[in-house]
Amino acid sequence: MGYDVPKGTQVLVNAWALGIDPECWDDPMSFKPKRFLGSKIDVKGQHYGLIPFSAGRRMCVGLPLGHRMMHFALGLLLHQFDWELPDGVTPKSINMDESMGVTARKRDSLKVIPIKA
Repeated sequence: MGYDVPKGTQVLVNAWALGIDPECWDDPMSFKPKRFLGSKIDVKGQHYGLIPFSAGRRMCVGLPLGHRMMHFALGLLLHQFDWELPDGVTPKSINMDESMGVTARKRDSLKVIPIKA
């Protein structure tokens, strides 16, 4: 792309900026997980617009374990309980704004109440 990068230069990639780039994503500031349904984009480092665990040789070594355990834990919680929101909270009133720090996270924690199924 016309850049001269000297040998031995350490290049840092701003993955957060890639994740909110309107040239890469339609409406990037909206939480739309369905945008990935039917897409070849995955989190395993093959698509450089979405690299939450980095890519290549320096990729997070815990990705395979974390991926399996996240699905296992979520499935277990969804199977064991029915869930409801606390009194006075509706799906529309939940604050989905993000807070920036070392990682992006939701500004307010989501609180739900488990009901034994």
